[in-house]
Amino acid sequence: MRIPESIKKFADIFSELPGIGPRQAVRLAFYLVYKGGGITEEAARAIKNLGEIKICKQCFFISTTEDLLCDICRDKNRNQKVIAVVEKDTDLISLENTGKFNGRYLILGDLRRKGILESDQKLKLQALKDWIKTLPEGSSAGSGQAEEIIIAVNPTSVGNLNATSIAEELKPFTKKITRLGIGIPSGGEIEFADADTLGSALERRG
Repeated sequence: MRIPESIKKFADIFSELPGIGPRQAVRLAFYLVYKGGGITEEAARAIKNLGEIKICKQCFFISTTEDLLCDICRDKNRNQKVIAVVEKDTDLISLENTGKFNGRYLILGDLRRKGILESDQKLKLQALKDWIKTLPEGSSAGSGQAEEIIIAVNPTSVGNLNATSIAEELKPFTKKITRLGIGIPSGGEIEFADADTLGSALERRG
């Protein structure tokens, strides 16, 4: 059976998205077709508007400002000397929803199974190191050091392996390195943990 080229093109693009395979992408295309032109036009506008969103030059979260800093990095009331290193933007959002973290972040991107950081992840860590070096004299952490870096990655075998590599990279740039504490079960994912569980994990980090 011949499938229209427009549906095939749609499926090729959307099957690359997280959690959507080729079959789901085709089903989504047919769903939009049967819903009518209104929803497809609205979806097209929403996707086009995503092109206006930039990436924060400090933490690599999303930014909508001219200076390419996200709202978190621009907030002078946050503790800039306490930094949580996370894997995904959704992990950052989950930690923010706890209301119990007032530092800044670094989003590394998907961690690999072998525990070897990708080149772009090493560049992000280098950007963090360079930023930490700019901490002013007289801060409680001292110039060139953070007070604490929290390696907030999933407590899985992959996360634990990569956490070791991240800790080695950042050890000279902070007074202490911690991991999220008891609360998230082994093998669990930060993104799907509820706010109370994540809040407990933040409070019991060590």
